[in-house]
Amino acid sequence: MIRWSLLILVTVGLTVGADALGIPSAALFVALLVAVIFALAGWAPTTGTERAPLPRRLGMVAQAVLGVEIGTLVQRDTLSSLGDAWLPVLLACVGTLVLSIAAGALLGLRKDIDSLTGALALVAGGASGLVAIAQELGGDERVVAVVQYLRVVLVTTTLPLVATLVFRAQPGQSTMLADSGAPLYVDLAFVLVCGGVGVLLALALRFPAPALLGPLIVATCADLLGFSFDASVPTLLLWAAYIVIGWQAGLRFTVASLKSISRVLPSALLLIIAVTVGCAMLGLWLASATGTSGYEGYLATTPGGVYAVLAIAASTGANVTFVVAAQVIRVFMMLFAVPMGAKVVHHYRRGRPE
Repeated sequence: MIRWSLLILVTVGLTVGADALGIPSAALFVALLVAVIFALAGWAPTTGTERAPLPRRLGMVAQAVLGVEIGTLVQRDTLSSLGDAWLPVLLACVGTLVLSIAAGALLGLRKDIDSLTGALALVAGGASGLVAIAQELGGDERVVAVVQYLRVVLVTTTLPLVATLVFRAQPGQSTMLADSGAPLYVDLAFVLVCGGVGVLLALALRFPAPALLGPLIVATCADLLGFSFDASVPTLLLWAAYIVIGWQAGLRFTVASLKSISRVLPSALLLIIAVTVGCAMLGLWLASATGTSGYEGYLATTPGGVYAVLAIAASTGANVTFVVAAQVIRVFMMLFAVPMGAKVVHHYRRGRPE
């Protein structure tokens, strides 16, 4: 009990500080870092089983909350604003997926990384969701967590530099109005209903990663059909979900696994840079295909840091609705394609003779 209390106090305290400093996905990053330190120092709390540092049901609840959060990103007006540009946007997202899979395949060529973990680690979209379901899909969530967060940090930190130095973006008027929001009880009811119904539906349909994809689908449908009542996931609840996901990955670390991951990082960094540059090229193509500016095409195809992208787009007067729509489609495509693909590959492998 003392170890759990200490883990909670340190994680929450540092999360508040990191969030104040503007660190992206602060709760997930801090929880992962603190859990790694606790695990390596031998302070990690236990639940009675070494293979499951946290109860499985708690992990599923965190995934469900995250699924609802991603689902609320979808807005009917935002997607309809694409107009005739939907096909180029979709093709750009497919291109991002192909780049990610190719980079993951290259990372998976290493002897200390399996192909599935390599793919999950370098998929450009839904970092927190992929970390949450990595173990369930059969990958090493420790590698996935570190490489995915490295991608988010790299993309987020370079965004302002590229916007200012390359595209000469200046502060301007946002083209997107802020949502009015809903009362707390409406937010909580929305999360509870979408999460509960989504998980049951996904289990019934035998979806991969049901705790994430089920609530995501239900929340998305509620938004698109106008039944969301402007609800969103309360910030503290979302932080709690991120913290659980970070703990799940971090508490599994050992000295041996840390050494193994440190050997992977140089290769992963080069591949992340390659994917980022490739996505920038896709952004320039998207701009020419849709008649938008190169800057808006770049923001629409940036492989990560969705909230940072939207903040920069809003503050520099870019077409935020176009950027939001493209980014949401990218995240959805990645989060659906990867679990489905992993399920197909797993089925294929199981059916092959040894």
